[in-house]
Amino acid sequence: MNTSLSWIKAYVPELDVTAQEYTDAMTLSGTKVEGYEVLDADLDKIVIGQIDKIEKHPDADKLIVCQVNVGNESVQIVTGANNVHEGDKVPVVLDGGRVAGGHEPGSRVAGGVKIKKGKLRGIESQGMMCSIEELGSNRDMYPEAPQEGIYIFPEDAKVGASAVEELGLNDVVFEYEVTSNRVDCFSVVGIAREAAATFGKDFHPPVVTKTGNGEDVNDFIKVTVKDNDLCPRYCARVVKNIKVGPSPKWMQRRLASVGIRPINNLVDITNYVMEEYGQPMHAYDLDTINGRQIIVRTAENGEKFTTLDGQERELDESVLMICDGEKSIGIAGIMGGENSMITDDVKTMLFEAACFDGTNIRKSSKKIGLRTDASGKFEKGLDPNNAQAAIDRACQLVEELGAGEVVGGIADVYGKKKEPVRVPFDAEEINRLLGTNISREKMLGYFEKIGLGFDEATSEVIAPTFRQDLFRLADLAEEVARFYGYDNIPTTLPRGEATTGKLSFKLRVEEIARDIAEFCGFSQGMTYSFESPKVFDKLRIPKDSPLRRTVEIMNPLGEDYSIMRTTPLNGMLTSLATNYNRRNKNVRLYELGNIYLPKSLPLTELPEERMQFTLGMYGDGDFFSMKGVVEEFFEKVGLRKKESYDPNSGKPFLHPGRQANIIYDGVVVGYLGEVHPDIGDAYGIGTKAYIAVLDMPKIVERATFDRKYTGIAKFPSVNRDISMVMPKEILVGQVEEVIEKKGGAYLESYALFDLYEGAQIKEGYKSVAYSIVFRAQDKTLEDAEVTEAMGRILKALEGMGIELRK
Repeated sequence: MNTSLSWIKAYVPELDVTAQEYTDAMTLSGTKVEGYEVLDADLDKIVIGQIDKIEKHPDADKLIVCQVNVGNESVQIVTGANNVHEGDKVPVVLDGGRVAGGHEPGSRVAGGVKIKKGKLRGIESQGMMCSIEELGSNRDMYPEAPQEGIYIFPEDAKVGASAVEELGLNDVVFEYEVTSNRVDCFSVVGIAREAAATFGKDFHPPVVTKTGNGEDVNDFIKVTVKDNDLCPRYCARVVKNIKVGPSPKWMQRRLASVGIRPINNLVDITNYVMEEYGQPMHAYDLDTINGRQIIVRTAENGEKFTTLDGQERELDESVLMICDGEKSIGIAGIMGGENSMITDDVKTMLFEAACFDGTNIRKSSKKIGLRTDASGKFEKGLDPNNAQAAIDRACQLVEELGAGEVVGGIADVYGKKKEPVRVPFDAEEINRLLGTNISREKMLGYFEKIGLGFDEATSEVIAPTFRQDLFRLADLAEEVARFYGYDNIPTTLPRGEATTGKLSFKLRVEEIARDIAEFCGFSQGMTYSFESPKVFDKLRIPKDSPLRRTVEIMNPLGEDYSIMRTTPLNGMLTSLATNYNRRNKNVRLYELGNIYLPKSLPLTELPEERMQFTLGMYGDGDFFSMKGVVEEFFEKVGLRKKESYDPNSGKPFLHPGRQANIIYDGVVVGYLGEVHPDIGDAYGIGTKAYIAVLDMPKIVERATFDRKYTGIAKFPSVNRDISMVMPKEILVGQVEEVIEKKGGAYLESYALFDLYEGAQIKEGYKSVAYSIVFRAQDKTLEDAEVTEAMGRILKALEGMGIELRK
């Protein structure tokens, strides 16, 4: 969005700031200025001069010598221009002045071409007459300028006055970055309203007076809207007895300042109102509208339509069209049709100001490959209540410029009227949000400056419909903050029960899992949650296993990613296989990832997501290495009870004699073991591999970070060693369970220090030896107390069929 400073001052006449001051203040108040261009930055000492006398150059056929009155003196200027005559008023750059460019001799300096006195073919020249290009503009913005030659002022131009001011080049054009929620700022009036509030000046919007003769517009045109969702409002007015001609200089200058080329009074009025009010408009030749009716409907599939730029475009049923009784005459919100364009022969004109659905306009614009200034504004979602104000303003300008006779009344199709939004106002809460101490009256003063109303009875701020970004108290707080000044808001700490945060208990347990795994040499991996149904056959999962009850993805990338995983094994084994096949010798990987277990099939609610701590390795290490990592993790998360291992876990993907369920407090919390050789071969792992899987919700439920300090023992310990012969099917875990239960209050620790199977032990048996430590915290133990505890242990072991070696 661009505006010129002079156009802003038309609505904020008391505004008196430099370009930089304006840029800084507007940016701080929320209307960000990206940059600005001073139009006369390269122009200096350029006045309006009148040519009193022209003579031929005595030594050059293509040069003439002019005596030019510049107000307080007459100067002699030699030029090669052939479009000047005696009496013409022209722009003259005096000795020492600067122009934006030119062909006359001069020295190039920063900021333009400096003009000095000199001689041309022996004749002194004391300045230079300028073309419009040498003044930094072009014929697109000044259509009255000659194609080649010196610019000629109208006869009423004052000799000696500033030519730059007369041409409207003593101006600054600002470029804004307007956010899409501030649709009101895509207009000069909206920017001017913000400028008035920012600088504390009075805002004087255009005063729109009633226009129209005694006739009724509904006798000239009938409007029908067939899709009120895509066209919430359509306004139409008629102007007859059209007089096409150039628009006045002030309008041309304002349009030119924002980069719009003046064309004629009718086109310029529609462009002017579009920039002024932010409401795109369109004009049709009423005599080309069949049936004198406007129908707003969607196009037909494959319909072809030729737009004003002469291009034929193919449409479909999603594109909204403006039609008459027989044909389409315009693409709504984008561009009119060649079949209803305004020509110099127009007699009666139809003005259109409508509000269209922004999303539809954007999609239609992309679909047909045509984006215009109008579509760019409609895309933002315009205020339907602005349409009538804009069309009335256009008709007012038609009458003021004598461009035609406005017919009375308006054809207005307005479905559901958009009402202002009422937002509860609480000054104390706004101050709490901002950390400020601004008075209620000052806040209401800010609101009044930007056009917001206030209902004292209900304490509600009334946001007009052009402010589509105000819905809640936080929005009002933003308005207060930007006009109070972000730089004036003091630095304060957040308010609340605490000013620091910490990880949740669940995340702390997961963090420990990562730390333990990495400390033990495992690297973190991350695998897909999407899997193939073929995984279950690859892992030899039974057909009736609950793991086969999966969540199917509605739009999968392919069959290999068509279900949500119910086990983390496939991802881990695939990662181990990838490393093995890339010849990595010793690999340890871990992953913390969810599995997805449906509560019912077909799905009626979201599946249960359970975090799994998965460890996988091959190379250095074995079953007991993996078991040690698990036990280290249990100790760190406060699982104080002794875990046990059940070898009868029945996992088909693990080696039948080297697997176990991990049991804690009577609950299976995971499993570990060696990967079955056949499964390893299926994945391409050519060596022994080991995995462990822990169900984190069960771990978190039993974990604790409470620690109780016990002091260093003051009394001596008593050690006893026992050596036993037992059947191989008896596990050492069973032995340790007996030691714990029968050891009594003085049992401090125990440790397995020997395991032997060989010729000296009978077949089917093994020799196991333990060291057991007893200690009391308050006394020195007597031998009888230790002997009693050992007796209980030995008796229980003998009851299991274990022989004590003497």
